[in-house]
Order: sequence, then C-alpha cells, then structure tokens
Amino acid sequence: MNNTLTAVGQKFARQQIVFMVAVVLFLTLVIYFIWGWAIAKSAVIGGFIAIIPNMLFAYKAFKYAGAQSSRKVVDSFFSGVKLKVALMALLLALAFKFIVLVPMPFFAMFSLVLFMPAVTPHLFKH
Repeated sequence: MNNTLTAVGQKFARQQIVFMVAVVLFLTLVIYFIWGWAIAKSAVIGGFIAIIPNMLFAYKAFKYAGAQSSRKVVDSFFSGVKLKVALMALLLALAFKFIVLVPMPFFAMFSLVLFMPAVTPHLFKH
C-alpha cells in the first residue's frame, strides 16, 4: 500500500540517492582518467559503502506516516538508523578484509557521500 503522506519524502529521498550515485560515478570517472584504476576503484567502493545503507534507511524512514501510525513512524525511523549503521560497519569491514584499497580516495569519497544529505536539501526544492 502506497501512503500518500510519505510520497513527498520518498520522492526527495530518491532524488538524493540518484544525485549521490551520479556524483560518485562522475567523480570516479574523473579520478580514473587522472590517477588510474586502483584509485578510482577505491573511490567508487567508498562511495557505494555510504550510499547503500542510505538507501536502506530511506526505505525504512518513509514506510509509515500519519497520526495513527506515529509509533510505527518512530520505530521505523530508529530501526532504519540502526540498520544503516550496522550495514555500513559490515560493508566497511568486508571492504577492508577482502579488497585492496587506497585509503585517501576511499575515505574522501566516503566522507563526501556522508556529507551530501546536508547539502542536497538546498539543491532540490521539495
């Protein structure tokens, strides 16, 4: 069932995620042509380790809405935050365990994507 109260939030979350993916892919392409594959791979992995948990959080955060569902809204939001942090920790651990990464581009892209939700509300009108 699609809740019309959550439609605006879902649309904005989709815009943010699409923007994040576009920025990560564009910057990775630029990095690839300037510094090569190893650094570009580290950057794209860092970006997607931050994007994937944000996608899960957006899904959980905008699942419920309305006064009658206020408890579900709060529970869904907090469970989304917990899942986001846990998934991010898991993805970071897996990346460091199984992939050879260049730290600087990895953490630069990771940090950029984590910072984007603070900036994107000024770029999109909702």
